[in-house]
Amino acid sequence: SRADWDANRFRSDLWLYRDGLVQLTQSGHDHNPEFSPDGRWIAFLSDRGAQEKAAQVYVISLNGGEPFPVTQAEDEIHAFTWSADSGQIYFATRAWTKEQQEAYKKDWKDIIEFRESERGDAIHRIAISEAKNCLTESPAKTCDLSTHSIQLASTPWRVKQLETSPDGRRVALLTDSRTQRWESLDAYGIYLIDAAGSEPRRVLQREAILDALHWSSDSRHIFFGFLNGSVEGPYQDAQSRAYWVDAETGSLARWAPQFQGAIAGFAPLANGGLLALGRQGTEVQLYTSEKPVADFVLRQGSPGTYDKISSSAHAPSIAFVHSSLQEPAEVWLATDPNDLSHARQITSFNHLFTDRALPQGEPYRFAADDGVRVEGMLIYPPGHFHDKHLRMFTLIHGGPADADGNQFGADWYRWASLAATQGWLVFEPNYRGSIGYGDKFTLGIIPSIVSKPGRDILEGVDALVNDGIADPDHLAVGGYSYGGYLTNWLITQTNRFKAAVTGAGAVEHVANWGNDDTTFDDAHFLGGLPWDARQNYNDEAAIWQINKVKTPTHIVSGAEDVRVYVGEAYLLERALHTLGVPSKLLIFPGEGHELDKNPWHGKIKVREELKWLERAMH
Repeated sequence: SRADWDANRFRSDLWLYRDGLVQLTQSGHDHNPEFSPDGRWIAFLSDRGAQEKAAQVYVISLNGGEPFPVTQAEDEIHAFTWSADSGQIYFATRAWTKEQQEAYKKDWKDIIEFRESERGDAIHRIAISEAKNCLTESPAKTCDLSTHSIQLASTPWRVKQLETSPDGRRVALLTDSRTQRWESLDAYGIYLIDAAGSEPRRVLQREAILDALHWSSDSRHIFFGFLNGSVEGPYQDAQSRAYWVDAETGSLARWAPQFQGAIAGFAPLANGGLLALGRQGTEVQLYTSEKPVADFVLRQGSPGTYDKISSSAHAPSIAFVHSSLQEPAEVWLATDPNDLSHARQITSFNHLFTDRALPQGEPYRFAADDGVRVEGMLIYPPGHFHDKHLRMFTLIHGGPADADGNQFGADWYRWASLAATQGWLVFEPNYRGSIGYGDKFTLGIIPSIVSKPGRDILEGVDALVNDGIADPDHLAVGGYSYGGYLTNWLITQTNRFKAAVTGAGAVEHVANWGNDDTTFDDAHFLGGLPWDARQNYNDEAAIWQINKVKTPTHIVSGAEDVRVYVGEAYLLERALHTLGVPSKLLIFPGEGHELDKNPWHGKIKVREELKWLERAMH
């Protein structure tokens, strides 16, 4: 992915590494690639067609040539997978025919019939040969691929992922809510259908938002993870883990149950074991395990952050992305997960950064007021490693189920390194609620979702000042998403910060609960629903203490943000403006919670935030 500054968008294309690295597609609209099991083809999603309003499945040969579409659905393709023999594509899209859509539009025009207009998905399959023949033999633009697909099943839910078993007999479905709003746990489960078609049979449902399916090599078990909730008991937002479920009996097992870190991703190995990304503290390293009850074994690699692991189905080879503070992200290939020392770098997309002076950093540990040890990252300006009495910018990560560490970041969200090159010592606190420090630490913010982690952060700032590292007269603070929540709270608790930059952060919790697409975690963190935990919702709301704020504050939000309602940004700005506190609000049109539509939005965001911080110091 790269920014196309002239077209005001990001371009996403496929590259292939075989004997060397070559660019496979150039439309700028291609993503989510998946190799066919026989290694001859790659299927991917794209909205490259001039008439396409939503992403469809395309297929391209590894030998090059033009990709060709294999779906022509009215709506976007939500998920797809290859058949085991590489001859067919299974895909899921909304179960609504063109005729049904037209009839609905005739009645309702442009009115949104909230909830009632939602539809579940249908699962289809289409033969690659039939799609190719139709496109080759039919006159231009008259091939109707929908007549060549066969509907196998339907579900009242949206399908998030499809995975075919290695023996080709079954297809696993991972379901999501129809609109991707987290409102009912009934929507999230793992189902099976026969490859020839059948009613979906539920294999697993828990009080969790399930995620990331992978079949085991023996076609017996299905690996999975989760985003929020609990697989083993009542709902709680503990650290992410890896599980598998027996496709026949439904019996469940957690892999490496004694592991105290967070699982950031995983991939099955050809020998039946599991390769996992394990976060402990500020490092994300590679671990392996041969069976569920066994502990994870750390595979000695390079310090930093491993990411986006992928394993071969028939060989021990693995691929991954690796980065550290002084090493930009690139793709690496290893022939054996047990021997990372001989991994070789196969891309150099970010080589420009290696010609620049990059910041150095290290973990920083301090004690909270209750004796709990808290950690964060300190990132120093280039050439000033371990200098004292530096002006300091506290940059707070979102989540809260996330953590900052030894990794390279250079975008609108992770811009600590950029701030450091502008002369800032950057403090990234992994406050209570962060992952990589055990479940008790992660769950330690309930129901004090901003006040408790806020104290952690202020105690970290105090420690850095007391150690002579940070200049108490030149402090600033900022964050995005949950980091914005905490920034908004902190400026009501202290006037020590000379400037604040906040993005997509709430100042109250009732309206935000009503609009948020992840309502389960909001209510969980605050100890209940708004009418059941009224006091918590008010006690943790910055708006009721906003009259204490003196800190000049820069605010940003996506105009179409649902995760954190854009109205929260307007509310904060209105309050500060009314109080006469210097403030500025930027709204990015067309953007949701992630500023991923127009690269100028992220660039201007960080440009203006840096200017705001700089002006406050003079």
